Amino acid sequence: MLKIAKRIGCATLALLMTLAISGCSNKNDESSHVDKVKVNSTAAAEAIEAIPDGAQKELIWMGTYNLNPTKEGDEKSVELSLFEKKGGSIKWIEVWDDQKFDKLATAITSGKDVPDIFKYEWLAFPSQVVTGMYQPIDEIVDFNSDIWADVKPTADQFSLKGKHYVAPISFSVGTLMMYNKDIIDNEGLDDPYELYTKGEWNYDTWYEIMSAFKSNATGEEERYGIAGWFAPQLVQQTGKTMVTYENGEFKNNLNDPDIERAEELLYNIGKEGLVDLNWYNSAKSCFTTGTTLFYNMGPWAMTGTNGPTADDNWKVVPIPPYPQSDGKYMSSDMLAYMWVKGSTAKEAVKCWYECSRVATFDEEYKETSKEKFFVSNPGWDEEMYQVLQDASSSEYKQIFDFGYGISSVLAEDDSAKGIRAPIGALYEDIYKMDENGSQRTWSAMKNKYTGTIDSELKAMNEKIKAFK
Repeated sequence: MLKIAKRIGCATLALLMTLAISGCSNKNDESSHVDKVKVNSTAAAEAIEAIPDGAQKELIWMGTYNLNPTKEGDEKSVELSLFEKKGGSIKWIEVWDDQKFDKLATAITSGKDVPDIFKYEWLAFPSQVVTGMYQPIDEIVDFNSDIWADVKPTADQFSLKGKHYVAPISFSVGTLMMYNKDIIDNEGLDDPYELYTKGEWNYDTWYEIMSAFKSNATGEEERYGIAGWFAPQLVQQTGKTMVTYENGEFKNNLNDPDIERAEELLYNIGKEGLVDLNWYNSAKSCFTTGTTLFYNMGPWAMTGTNGPTADDNWKVVPIPPYPQSDGKYMSSDMLAYMWVKGSTAKEAVKCWYECSRVATFDEEYKETSKEKFFVSNPGWDEEMYQVLQDASSSEYKQIFDFGYGISSVLAEDDSAKGIRAPIGALYEDIYKMDENGSQRTWSAMKNKYTGTIDSELKAMNEKIKAFK
């Protein structure tokens, strides 16, 4: 087996194709695909064992998107090409986002149409693990082997009573910060990308650039520094999260001084009117306004038709680091799979996992993914692509806030009832006005939500003690 490169690629192609397909998931549109970039075999791919005769070769996948190409011209992913060469195929059970967990629970309970794999999402661990929706993966994944060793530190974060439940495939930076360089140049502002290359891109320089842009407004012109989804990622640059998982127990971490300093920055940019609170579903729609300097969102919102054209002069940088940081941190958008309880397709699941892993770290496949990326993103240049790769590399420690996985009470809003979930509120609401038109301080935010968090953590820790 080839030794894994120390820097894992972000599996950009798989991520972007997945998001594109999920946006138009029409299971009846199964036209033939056309591979524009050939997927060759490599030593790492050859080392993967084929699914043996007599074993279940069809892998059942329940999800909001199809792992197979669905339209004429769609690219077949590297991992799917490899899986098919090993004798596998994938059957898709389509579910909509708001029903996926209910459908999965029904399938497990009834024993009918039980999928083999399900995508990891926040509530999977620990909430759905302790309710028996998934089975441990140690039987089919050797995290000490070459193919898995690089993701073992992350997999260990998702272990319960000595067993692993999440198979990390690849990591992609959760969000990037995009901007129009022409505006930066016209305003005479420091270029964020140049600051990044010099190691000078951080909370302070980001804040200074936004403040200068807003103060340069003339007349009644409205200007903002930032739009999009950025608060959780900004806070997590401290390397800290609202809930921690230590020695098999979940703990409240709201009193951490680094989190407090990050929240103070969010409070200040809200107070100074630097946040554009309008929702933009793409970088293109945000920059059309001409009033907002930075757009922060997942790569899906700034690639393909959502991103720049070849005529645009846009750039990207990672979320600005915490100046007092002791390392590099990434709020990871992790591609990972769960092995569903009741699945008996052990060999097929093992093969799919390994094909997916090889597709992310093998240098030839990374180059293939890069070629495919630029076919779909002619407005991106090499510098931008390298930022995406760097920010998604294993030089960064993957950060996950387990508060999102404790319970729906902590993680999921109920807009019909006007209920705001505590974890999201703690990250995102401090720069906004509350229902009374006031902006809450970090102390007020903690006072509002600490009781609920402590109660939910206590309940989960008791469930873990009883879990077998």
